[in-house]
Amino acid sequence: MSELNGLDVSYFDYNATAPIRPEARAAVIEAMQSVGNASSMHHPGRQAAHRVDVARRQLADLLGCSPGEIIFTSGATEANNLALRAAFTAGSPLVTSPVEHPAVLETARTVTAGGPEDIVLLPVGGDGLVDLDVLKQVFAARQGGVVSLMAANNETGVLTDLRVVAKAAREAGALVHTDATQLIGRLPMDVAELDVDLLSLSAHKFGGPQGVGALYVRRGSPLPHRPLLVGGGQERGWRAGTLNVAGIIGMGAAAEAAARGLGEEVERVAAMRDRLEHLVTGVLPDCRINGRRDQRLPGVTSITFPGVPADAVLAAMPDVAASEGSACASGAPTPSHVLLAMGLSRADADSTIRFSLGYATTDAEIKHAAQAVKRAVMQVRAVLAEADGPR
Repeated sequence: MSELNGLDVSYFDYNATAPIRPEARAAVIEAMQSVGNASSMHHPGRQAAHRVDVARRQLADLLGCSPGEIIFTSGATEANNLALRAAFTAGSPLVTSPVEHPAVLETARTVTAGGPEDIVLLPVGGDGLVDLDVLKQVFAARQGGVVSLMAANNETGVLTDLRVVAKAAREAGALVHTDATQLIGRLPMDVAELDVDLLSLSAHKFGGPQGVGALYVRRGSPLPHRPLLVGGGQERGWRAGTLNVAGIIGMGAAAEAAARGLGEEVERVAAMRDRLEHLVTGVLPDCRINGRRDQRLPGVTSITFPGVPADAVLAAMPDVAASEGSACASGAPTPSHVLLAMGLSRADADSTIRFSLGYATTDAEIKHAAQAVKRAVMQVRAVLAEADGPR
């Protein structure tokens, strides 16, 4: 088990936030003991600016881009807003999908003023894959615009083939944005190979501090600045405001740590994910795994336990930290929009739990979680059976 917030718990909610890496924690603590605004010209300010430059380079190395192509933000939500506001032009299509994060879907509705003629939602199959053939048809009929598809789904882990997306977009003269929040630091990637114009990310998904992220803006992209925050010239005019020096330094340290041995880490995490699925399905054969199993993140599994409310199962295993879905939708009265778009019934969507693991997950936690899930599901089923029994 991991000791989080003073409690012993097996942590399986990396897609909500990963435990901060020791390197990032140390970097943040050290940075907070220093003083200096990165925009100030005196010595402490120049020191802060230098450390921001180092972090920018560390993150660029993880992405495979130039440091000058990175804009620091408060996280992926802000980066998504900046990206779509800059890329969308009235009269051209904004192409996305119904399984995107709300930070993309709500921004799309805002920047297009809700115009149905401007937003195109691509259909999604039962395997969680976006129908890219329809994307090609859209661009055959309408030129220009922007397509925004997430690199990896935050609920199922299903991956989007961004190379196919980029090829179709280029032929139509359209821009490409991807919310890569769940992909960064979990699979090797190179933005040049993906051929995207804009990419959003958050530090806390790969072991950095919360409240800091970045937007990659491809050099030479014909994009105007439409900042959400005005009043300063920081980040080349994309984002006004004093830089979060400690957060940025922590993100850089996390990026550097994530890059080390990433290939081996992918194999280790995927093997643990597969073992968790094997153990759970072995004792609960009626449960179902959602999404394309050969095209997903190594550390994510979405499991439906038919007829068993997910919130009740989670309450019955307090020493396992998992999730009903996106942390941003926690407490929402409606089931996962992702699972509904994939064709699951409302009842099955309400009976689905996401387990996400990562760099600090142990084999012992896998075994413990599988046992806890079995006990919890059987306990909830027993309670439901008693409630439905003779009166």
